Amino acid sequence: MHHELESRTLMRKVLFIFSELNEFDIDWIIANGAKREVPRLGVLIQQGKPIENLYIILQGSFRVVLKGAREIEVARLSAGEVVGEMSLIEPRPPITSVTAEVDSLVFSISNNVLESKLKADVAFAAHFYRALAVFLSSRLRRSTTMLGYDPGTVLNEAADDHPDELGANILDNVFLAGSRFDRMLKRVVGA
Repeated sequence: MHHELESRTLMRKVLFIFSELNEFDIDWIIANGAKREVPRLGVLIQQGKPIENLYIILQGSFRVVLKGAREIEVARLSAGEVVGEMSLIEPRPPITSVTAEVDSLVFSISNNVLESKLKADVAFAAHFYRALAVFLSSRLRRSTTMLGYDPGTVLNEAADDHPDELGANILDNVFLAGSRFDRMLKRVVGA
């Protein structure tokens, strides 16, 4: 059940981003990235090592684990998840590893290329960073709730918010974001 909730919640990441970007932005992303195969047990992101790319999972599934005294599974990711976005916000190396559970396919775009676009195109940057901010805010709310805090306490700004619900501003563009992701899949994978 926990992984089911986690997967439904994480799937929204591509919806957050694609709902904020326009068609030209999506076309630019597709033109400046490439698909990459990741074999079963292949490491997409290694804990403690800098990330050089932003990834969108096109097919397959991945485990996100925190390795320390023991290995803790943090999440499972599938098609539509965006991975490595934190490296665009802060330069610190990742605290988790992301490993393919099955042969998988991702779309990869270089952080250097993406950062150049963000610096050169103010509108793209505003949309992209807003999407990340909204998503990270949602993830923080969900994490706080999952840590055992009562969603009705002062820690939750709106007592009727549910950590697994999209906000009204995102819901307006979910269909559009979903169709943009489908279009990306057709162009990149041929699906």
